[in-house]
Amino acid sequence: MRDIIDRLLDPDAVPGTLPPAPGELETLTLQLRGHLELMLPEVEETAKRLPRESVPRYCALACVGEARERLRAEPTPRFGGPAGHARRLARTLNALVDHWEALAETTR
Repeated sequence: MRDIIDRLLDPDAVPGTLPPAPGELETLTLQLRGHLELMLPEVEETAKRLPRESVPRYCALACVGEARERLRAEPTPRFGGPAGHARRLARTLNALVDHWEALAETTR
């Protein structure tokens, strides 16, 4: 998951890497969507095991809500078209994975 995120968010980190071509961008977007759909229930279930007043629970569930909104959204020219949409999905997946890792540490 992090490789796909990095491919879209930090292409300068890998020397010689070019921005994704349109066909590759479509594939990466589909992969991001699939990863988000897998992570959403995992993060949500893990967060709900924490006490209601828990800040990590609140933050993780807010991220889950944002991820659902991003999955419903479509690319628009106003916000960078397909490339901008893919980057927003990548940032959301990155945040979701961060929350999942933090929650995994908290619930041990």
